[in-house]
Formats: sequence, C-alpha cells, structure tokens
Amino acid sequence: METINHTHEHTHAHPNYHPPNYKKPGKFNNLLNPLRRIVDGIQVKNNRIAHLICQTIPCCCPFERQIKLFGKSIDIPPLCKLNPLYDEFVGLRFRALSYLADVCGEDVTKYIC
Repeated sequence: METINHTHEHTHAHPNYHPPNYKKPGKFNNLLNPLRRIVDGIQVKNNRIAHLICQTIPCCCPFERQIKLFGKSIDIPPLCKLNPLYDEFVGLRFRALSYLADVCGEDVTKYIC
C-alpha cells in the first residue's frame, strides 16, 4: 500500500477562501463590530443567567413558515442569517449550554431541539 505524502505548501490563502465567520468589510459591519465584541465577550458564570440565555435564544430559527394563501403555498425561508448578530448569539447560547453541562453538571437536553 502506498503512502500519500502532502508536500505542497500554500504560500498565500486562496483569494476566494473566507473563514466561516467572515464578515465583509463595510460601513454597516464596522458599526456592528462593537456590539459583536460585547456579545462575544459575555462570560457565562451563573446558572440562572445561563438558563435565561438558553430560554431566550431559540435553538432553531423560529421564522421559517409555510403560509397558504388563496390555495397556494408560500414558503418563507428562515431569516435568522439576516440578523447581523446571529453568529454571536448562537455562540453565546452555546457557551451557556456548555456552562450548564460542564460546570454545573445539569442535563441540558430540554434546551436542544
């Protein structure tokens, strides 16, 4: 059996590659960066706060709907990704779940869809 050796090294990143949480530069995104840093900086250190976060931030996008109008079905796609702070809120909810499970030793299955 042959061994595969990867000897090719990338000297620069591919121009179309963006990390998963890449935010395109722009005035609107630059205005939201302080809010992003605030939400990302929230540390969960209290189980009451962690429970509140898990209850407040939904585990799945609640906006996806199917509406029947005049006999036709209209699908409204999930709009969560249009929220410019969506990734930060999902991260905050994950930190709260992790705190409850890892530090407090609580069962968090009631918060998972």
